Amino acid sequence: MLWRWRPDGDYVRDLPNVRRIMPFLMRGKNQSAVYWEQKFDVTETDAFIERYRKATGKRVTYHHIVIWAAVHAIAERPRLNRFIAGGRVYQRRGIWISFSGKKKKDDNHPLVTVKREFDPKWSFEQFIDVIEGDIRESRSDKESTTDKELKFFLRIPTLILWLLVKLVMFLDNINALPSVFIREDPLFASMFIANLGSLGMDAGYHHLYEYGNIPLFTVIGKRKLEPWVDQETGEISTRPVVTLRHLYDERVEDGLYMAKVLDIFQHRVEHPEAYIDLPETEDASGAA
Repeated sequence: MLWRWRPDGDYVRDLPNVRRIMPFLMRGKNQSAVYWEQKFDVTETDAFIERYRKATGKRVTYHHIVIWAAVHAIAERPRLNRFIAGGRVYQRRGIWISFSGKKKKDDNHPLVTVKREFDPKWSFEQFIDVIEGDIRESRSDKESTTDKELKFFLRIPTLILWLLVKLVMFLDNINALPSVFIREDPLFASMFIANLGSLGMDAGYHHLYEYGNIPLFTVIGKRKLEPWVDQETGEISTRPVVTLRHLYDERVEDGLYMAKVLDIFQHRVEHPEAYIDLPETEDASGAA
């Protein structure tokens, strides 16, 4: 690699030798992918969503809560927010989440993808407003920067396009890719979240894109009633459950670090009211 400076991250100098050698032993993301499954008891989550909707009139979904929880988990465990470029590890500047959805829920409308920088200091209401604003814009007829770029590149003859893609990936590996390519591209981000639950589908494991530098791909499944074992009492009951499945690039950090990130993430999703203050309603405040 020619340079260590990048527009989207800072070279990590104080890595143990075993972590420094990993990108050379496992050259691609999918060679080093670790598969994780999480099942969330969303009993308290459902109650919070209902109370928040009544208190604010805002439409809150699992999608909002998962993105909010992911941003805070990454902020608390920042080594997750790293990526590999040219065999070296970089700390990403900012927490960038990419997420996708359908323009309309039928086969004839395309997927749309949004990339956004999130600040963990935002209120939960700000998270909702930003996410919903981005979704509305992506579903409109307005062309995004990515759409315009794709339309331009797909006019190029196939052989030349193959060579251009290889050139872009090469420039990224030597840290010579201009920031204009990286900033708008949804595959240069901290994490990608796909909400299949909103389409009535179960979560699946999604591959990691070799293009770009996303180290974590998460898929949200649909809400289902499932048997649930209380780990303290051993009692079995039926609970509302949402399954999330993750693919994670182990070259970025080890499994123990990732497991602790997922513990933080799960607690925030299952107990959002422990972190988010509900606005007072007339009934809650005792006003007439």
